[in-house]
Amino acid sequence: MDTMTDTRAEPAGNHWLAADGVRKAYRDYDKPEADRVREFYRQNHRHQTYDFVLAKKAQWLRFERQRMTPWAALDYLNTLVDESDPDTALPQINHLLQTAEAIRADGHPDWFVLTGFVHDLGKVLCLFGEPQWAVVGDTFPVGCRHSERIVCAEFFAANPDHDHPVYGTENGVYEPGCGLSNVHLSWGHDEYLYHMLKDRLPEPALYMIRYHSFYAWHREGQYGHLTDATDRANLPWVQKFNPYDLYSKQPNPPVLAELKPYYEDLLAKYLPSELAL
Repeated sequence: MDTMTDTRAEPAGNHWLAADGVRKAYRDYDKPEADRVREFYRQNHRHQTYDFVLAKKAQWLRFERQRMTPWAALDYLNTLVDESDPDTALPQINHLLQTAEAIRADGHPDWFVLTGFVHDLGKVLCLFGEPQWAVVGDTFPVGCRHSERIVCAEFFAANPDHDHPVYGTENGVYEPGCGLSNVHLSWGHDEYLYHMLKDRLPEPALYMIRYHSFYAWHREGQYGHLTDATDRANLPWVQKFNPYDLYSKQPNPPVLAELKPYYEDLLAKYLPSELAL
């Protein structure tokens, strides 16, 4: 039987206190309800190849499928429960509110709050029939060796690129120091949303959106040989964002109706009236 072990060291304080008084751990991939997560990563690590990612970019980054208001896209997330997340079974809009409200409570600029509110908006890809393994979950570079520090790395054994004479090497198709903007990560909502919003938000916000799921880099320190000075300058922003994304998850979400006017104004300040999806 396959096992799913996340060997990443967790920082202190990565727990929340449940209503029954029991301390619960975040990113605990060994608890019984993580079976759905195990199956998710089995599919994700098998199918996310270099050629797959290039094909998905060609398919989706034309943004020709549909136009939708930002709020309508966010509202769709009420129907989505992320199969890769072992921490919560709440719909995504609740997670976005929790993240953004935690950022706002700490007095950060409004663009930072907005980033927390929209960072998972790219999951609307599921609306168009994409399987979750091609939309959510931790991201990782394709076209070069898979790090053993990626969650469920054992499942990469079934990936056609794993033992490829080029893709299976440390640098693969890339030059050392080429910069993450030149590295293809596994396809998903992060890259999709980055390209959708890349002309509308400050650079730190775009790094948070594009790389918040790239745990192997921002948490495990992997793939540093591919980064450049811009990546290294923005890494602290991604790391600053991560606790809000992760540790704000609680079983009792904020009340959407009470917060909607504030977030409607924030969306209108930074985003167009309609998004091209």
